[in-house]
Amino acid sequence: MKSLWRYLQPYKWRMAGVMCVKLLATSLELLIPYVMKHLIDRVVPTKNLLLAVAWGAVMLLLAVSVRMINVRANRMSVRTARNAAYALRRDLFHAAIRLSGAQTDRVGLPSLISRMTSDSYNVQSFTQSAQTIGIRAPIMLLGGIGITLIMDAGLAVILCVMAPIMIALVVFVSLKGIPLYDMVQRGMDDIVRVMRENITGIRVVKALSREEHERGRFSGVNRETARRDIRAGVTMALPGPIVSLFLNVGLTLVVLIGARRVNAGATEPGTILAFLTYFNMILMGVMGLNRIFMMMSKANASVRRIQAVTDLPDDLPRLDEAETTPAPEKGMLVFDHVSFSYLPDEGGGDRDASKFAGQQRQKSLEDVSFAVPEGGSLGIIGATGSGKTTIINLLMRFYDPQAGHVYVDGKDVRAWDRAALRRRFGVALQTDVIFADTIRENIVLARDVNDEALRAAASDAMAGGFIEAYEDGYDHRAVIAGANFSGGQKQRLMVARALAASPDILILDDASSALDYRTDAALRRAIREHHAETTAVIVAQRCSSVMNLDQILVLEEGRIIGKGTHAELLETCPTYRDIYETQMGEVS
Repeated sequence: MKSLWRYLQPYKWRMAGVMCVKLLATSLELLIPYVMKHLIDRVVPTKNLLLAVAWGAVMLLLAVSVRMINVRANRMSVRTARNAAYALRRDLFHAAIRLSGAQTDRVGLPSLISRMTSDSYNVQSFTQSAQTIGIRAPIMLLGGIGITLIMDAGLAVILCVMAPIMIALVVFVSLKGIPLYDMVQRGMDDIVRVMRENITGIRVVKALSREEHERGRFSGVNRETARRDIRAGVTMALPGPIVSLFLNVGLTLVVLIGARRVNAGATEPGTILAFLTYFNMILMGVMGLNRIFMMMSKANASVRRIQAVTDLPDDLPRLDEAETTPAPEKGMLVFDHVSFSYLPDEGGGDRDASKFAGQQRQKSLEDVSFAVPEGGSLGIIGATGSGKTTIINLLMRFYDPQAGHVYVDGKDVRAWDRAALRRRFGVALQTDVIFADTIRENIVLARDVNDEALRAAASDAMAGGFIEAYEDGYDHRAVIAGANFSGGQKQRLMVARALAASPDILILDDASSALDYRTDAALRRAIREHHAETTAVIVAQRCSSVMNLDQILVLEEGRIIGKGTHAELLETCPTYRDIYETQMGEVS
């Protein structure tokens, strides 16, 4: 919980104010039974109606004051908890977007979402309650015991015996609850994962009539999470009935022993009534402590999960250029004997890395070398899983290779400032998204792109026609994930986004798969004519998309099995020739 304090420290004086206000309210609340005792034992016997009404008014004034002061304290605590949670979510988001590809793989997107939502909510709830219930409960407990000792030490011994037992029970159970709530939050990760998969793939689920299967899959993870939650809840609820039992036994003893003492003249009737009220207050104090410890158990598990992300070190540190080796050959883009695997190193990463346990470390790329000159073009073709996208990931330094070196403009990518490196790229990736915003903002994406460059990029991407067909043109809004656009329209918007900032290096990762051959050909022609000085890397499934490029790589299971121009590969690479003949046959 130490990491939580840094978010609360800016509000320490406000929190101190809440505590003072809450202390005042609880102290006044503790006076009410004492005033009632005085009214019964001292005022009523005088039979003075005005005096009785006056003391009744004092009790009413105390009750109203307690209510008003508590409302003020609650508002102050809500503001502090909200601000602290805002800062916590902000830092978690900043940490999440700076994670490397390997760290994101290990933590998992569903887990990041649940940490941002349910975990941050647990922390906010605890922060708010700790300032109110966390102050009121111990004061109610200790203050009640203290006042009863002053009123009648003999009867108060009953409380003094029971209170430590009840508190020890609450603390013991709360410590047991921390790992249980950690398991609950992991279950939430699974629920988010299944929901995310089904929401993003809802059309596939419906098209294949898999609704029943997915309902069953969700029910499975939902039941498991509910089972964990019930187990944690039952464990944390155990002190409640036991504490109530102890206090009810105490109340019974107070009534029995108190009745004897009243009959013997050793205790006044008002004292017994006040004792019963203080017993209820002490019960509320103990139950409040139980609730705080329960929330603290949840918050502690949540803080640890959030801290596991915010404290992740930068595993892609920038190296001094003197620490790197020079590029073996000239070129804008150079791969020098690069090997890479997505499987995490043994013993590294977050808990999700356990899913890789026992798997063989199969390389996604093995001993890959090539060079692309400035203004040159490279096509990459191969079967699914052959390593095409991995090359893009390494070029943009989403990951670092386990062996070999990657160079951009003659400098090892590890020596580049990552932001400066990525600003040189214009990218349309397979996993690109359309944001719920205007077409203009989806293409510009908060970069320095004027209206002329915007329209030129849209025209080159073959998107200008359908954009201008909308009544509101570039101000037409996309819905979430661009669901109001066709697949081809979305791809053309992504290509326009890649071209808009006039990048030094253009990467199109299977960015024309949804386009017809004529539109694809027109797009490639526009890129050649209007972006001739841009170094281009085009990943594609179609030979027609890469056949006119300067150099083509043919990948198979992470290895280069063919390298050269289209004509050279037809002569030297049977795999490329088979792909070409198959596709050209399909076209004809």
